[in-house]
Amino acid sequence: MDLAQVKQIRKNDMSENAVTSMDIHQILEHLPHRYPFMLIDRVLSIELGKEIVAIKNVSMNEPYFPGHFPYHPVMPGVLIVEAMAQAAAILSFKTMGAKPSSDAVYYFAGIDSARFKKPVSPGDQLILKVSIDRILRGIWKYKGVALVDDQVVAEAEMMCILKEIE
Repeated sequence: MDLAQVKQIRKNDMSENAVTSMDIHQILEHLPHRYPFMLIDRVLSIELGKEIVAIKNVSMNEPYFPGHFPYHPVMPGVLIVEAMAQAAAILSFKTMGAKPSSDAVYYFAGIDSARFKKPVSPGDQLILKVSIDRILRGIWKYKGVALVDDQVVAEAEMMCILKEIE
């Protein structure tokens, strides 16, 4: 899919392109990740070809907290970026009208301008806002922001590509 195709999707009837929400069962259909690496709990909204808003509820039961850090648990920044990338993958699959399959993988191709502003702790609700910046030769570029209580905790520009498994 190229940028022209995405623009055509945007021009179509907005009622067809606006998805109000997705529950965990719908998310599992559009994301190949599973526990303990599933980092999206709910999708609040999607505008196909444009943006997604999703939630990650951060629990003390997360498998990384016993080691990061036992005396002061903090969600690793790389996992916040991964959560944004998972939201981006859902947006891309929904935009393409496709679902993950066993013959292709959606890979990170790059992460730029990653910034971590505040720590994310157990009990926080991470709001992930990801928008498509551009698509060029099969590489999708996104801008992502993660918020807790309406405050930016992290942001990054990400590039991803869907590659066939050989």
